[in-house]
Amino acid sequence: MTATRIEHVNITVTDPERSAAMMEAIFGWRVRWRGPARDGGRTVHVGSDEHYLALYAGREPAPGASPFAKGVPLNHVGVEVDDLDATEARVVSAGLVPFSHDDYEPGRRFYFFDPDGIEYEVVSYRPHVAI
Repeated sequence: MTATRIEHVNITVTDPERSAAMMEAIFGWRVRWRGPARDGGRTVHVGSDEHYLALYAGREPAPGASPFAKGVPLNHVGVEVDDLDATEARVVSAGLVPFSHDDYEPGRRFYFFDPDGIEYEVVSYRPHVAI
């Protein structure tokens, strides 16, 4: 069997540029592409050379449209990092609140919500060295 990997995930956000800037600041990713998308929307692809998030926003939502709800249908986006503590500091600098810190095999992790209420799990599989 050949190797298989996730190349991208497409998620709906209210402001693709804001979300992309947040990803650049927190994870050190870069915008790979931006432009028009289906149904009059806009998409920004942000990530690395190997993977990215496609951040999509359609036309203005209809009046009374329901807000995003956690877990409908996405529970969270998992991002692996080398330095969990440095990444958490960037999450806090972005004005976001880390929560549910845990340390169990195979790694350490925490979570945060972005401005759209999308949950991110940040995990590191590198051994933690206490100072």
